[in-house]
Amino acid sequence: MSVAFRRESDEEHLEPKFELPIPPGPNLVTARGLSLIGGKVAELEAAIAAADEPEPLKRELRYWHTRAATAELAPPPLPGVVGIGSRVTFTLAGRTRTLTVVGSDEADPAADRIGFAAPLAQALLGAEIGETLPFNGRDDAIEIVAVEEDR
Repeated sequence: MSVAFRRESDEEHLEPKFELPIPPGPNLVTARGLSLIGGKVAELEAAIAAADEPEPLKRELRYWHTRAATAELAPPPLPGVVGIGSRVTFTLAGRTRTLTVVGSDEADPAADRIGFAAPLAQALLGAEIGETLPFNGRDDAIEIVAVEEDR
């Protein structure tokens, strides 16, 4: 029989397990984000110690160790200027919204927390109260209503 038709084991045909993807760019975080990363590392380390089969958790732990090692605390935003850690109220398409700009790992759109690399956050960064900003091809799509530091 030809070697091409022989299968030594099912194991050699499994897809490789890749690492979790790291978002590109700097790992800027808020103080809250730094705390969340530390908590995730501690949680995973405890789960691995208690697990019968820890391998699936180890890959996730490597991701969070990398994020902890590369985390850079974002400088506090200037008063009245949108930055990482700002809660900003703005109008977009006739609707008023309030979002907090945060680091990538603490982003949670359902809780109105968007990562600084998101297109909307990129449009907002550096803006001041009363300023109108371009977004989605419109020159005056966003109007900044209020900016405060998230606590």
